[in-house]
Amino acid sequence: MKTRAGLLALALLAGTASAADLLQIYRAAQDNDPVYAAARSTLEAGREKEPQGRAGLLPSLTLSGNSAWNDSEMSLRNVPGSTHQKYNSNGYQLTLSQPLFRWENWVAYDQAKWQVAQAEANYALARQDLILRVAQAYFDILFADENLSAVRANKEAISQQLESAKKNFEVGAATITDTHEAQARYDLALAQEIAAESDLEVKRSALQAIIGRDPGDLAQLRKNAEASGPQPADLRQWVSAAEQDSIAVQMQQVALAIAEREVDRQRAGHYPTVDLVANRGYGKSYYEGFGVLENDYRNVGVQLNLPLYLGGQVSSRQREASANRGAAQSTLEAARRNAALAARQHYLGVSNGLAQIRALKAALLSSQSALESNRLGYEVGVRINIDVLNAENQVYVTRRDLARATFDTLLAQLRLKDAVGALGEDDVMALNALLDSGGGR
Repeated sequence: MKTRAGLLALALLAGTASAADLLQIYRAAQDNDPVYAAARSTLEAGREKEPQGRAGLLPSLTLSGNSAWNDSEMSLRNVPGSTHQKYNSNGYQLTLSQPLFRWENWVAYDQAKWQVAQAEANYALARQDLILRVAQAYFDILFADENLSAVRANKEAISQQLESAKKNFEVGAATITDTHEAQARYDLALAQEIAAESDLEVKRSALQAIIGRDPGDLAQLRKNAEASGPQPADLRQWVSAAEQDSIAVQMQQVALAIAEREVDRQRAGHYPTVDLVANRGYGKSYYEGFGVLENDYRNVGVQLNLPLYLGGQVSSRQREASANRGAAQSTLEAARRNAALAARQHYLGVSNGLAQIRALKAALLSSQSALESNRLGYEVGVRINIDVLNAENQVYVTRRDLARATFDTLLAQLRLKDAVGALGEDDVMALNALLDSGGGR
């Protein structure tokens, strides 16, 4: 793992010609993201619940020892005189206890298995969340980079238009209004460029917080890259899958199972317990004037304990567990509904996003054609300067909206898979195939 992280670090920091792609960034996040690292440690801790629960069914062995100085005075009632003894006593005892019937421990062991499943589900959720966070941060950078490029291209076009307006004014072919309009648009474009540069740095910092280093150049989306529609193309199937397989739903199903077993565990507080108990011990006392008294003993027996009344504590805990079970049932239903809603939203996000991309591509071609027409019309005097400036701004806005729609659609694909609990590394690789890692901006 360290070797892989080290090689990636060299690739990122050396500024090589090859830009880091989404899969490489995801690998770096797996190794360096503190949130994901915490989830791994939490999983390791959660897996210890099973051996802890099993321990309640296995024998226990304890060793105890004692040493004491005794100073006692003994007398018999109605008999004159007394005996004063000073002596040292010490000893040890080895006790073996094997539960024979402890229903609470059996239920706790079963509950522990579900707690391990809960830890696994939490880790699965963290793994999917890492993919979404990495992809979001990655595409945020690509969009910010694309937006900055569009702003700069727009500023350059406005700059040329400003120079043209100034020259036309000098020769008397245009009014000062054209120059003022172009200057105002140029100043606005300059402000937009500053904001876009700042936004790009913020987005890069967000990814850096995940992978622990400057991401460097990133692979850009290929010009001919095409997002694909949901498969299967049936909204009802996605909703049904989300209601059953969403990680959030699975987590609540496990939580309900744990709550149900907690009810059984608390009910077991009314039941008797039976243990096999074996003792092996030795004791020695030194009596002044009498010598040494030794006691070497061993015994084996069965111990029965029957709880009769504990101040109502057991019944209260049972009622508490029943109420928590009811809450878990309601939370599970809420998780199913939220999963279904998420599946609908992201399915429509992909479907509508693809339609929006097609429309914006057509709009971009139309905007570029309109810009060329307005420029030509301005040169021949049938268009005014503001027409050209508006056409240039329309191209910039359309280009920006197309980039946003493209990245949002790609993210919606991931979120749709996440909604049904099926998001994995294969999806990262599929998106990575749409990138061109030959260089970055």
